Amino acid sequence: MSDAFQTISKPTESLFKDRGSKFLGYAFPVNSVDDVKKNLTTLQELHPSARHFCYAYLLGADASEYRANDDGEPNGSAGLPILNQIKSKEVTYILVVVVRYFGGTKLGVSGLVNAYKEAAKLALEGARIITKVPSSRITIRFPHSATGEVERIIRQNNYVIQTQDFGMDCLWTVEFATSEKSLVTEQFQSLADLEIVS
Repeated sequence: MSDAFQTISKPTESLFKDRGSKFLGYAFPVNSVDDVKKNLTTLQELHPSARHFCYAYLLGADASEYRANDDGEPNGSAGLPILNQIKSKEVTYILVVVVRYFGGTKLGVSGLVNAYKEAAKLALEGARIITKVPSSRITIRFPHSATGEVERIIRQNNYVIQTQDFGMDCLWTVEFATSEKSLVTEQFQSLADLEIVS
């Protein structure tokens, strides 16, 4: 599928040392800038005495949204080398953070570039790369009597039920490939008593 993209299956960690400084690399699969912020906060709580939390992320199936942050290191010495490692792996929806513990010896800009690059590279090498397609969700409301019909549509098309609420009416959230959105809407709208809520 043309809209498929590659990302990592789960978080990974790495460690790179240079002249007493420790560089801890972390790679996370993320879906949004909110996910990026949550992961950064978690790492800052995990490493309260670390000097720098340098990072880069790529978002979007076409990797069009990105950011590199040096977090107080010399300009271009940390975030950019991390971003370049992500790009070289051709993955998106990913955050790589390198946490630095200063070891007392200055590394110079070229030493920093190398250390951040290596820590990011090691974190990415430890990750399993998977292919995904962009997905969307809709929430549908229908009477209990239509459950069989709804389940048939979901099963035949390999859609995924995210949530199910069996109240007065059934309220289900269904996930599917974004490219199939008009087909999904059409199929569910063909059921008389079904309402697409969102």
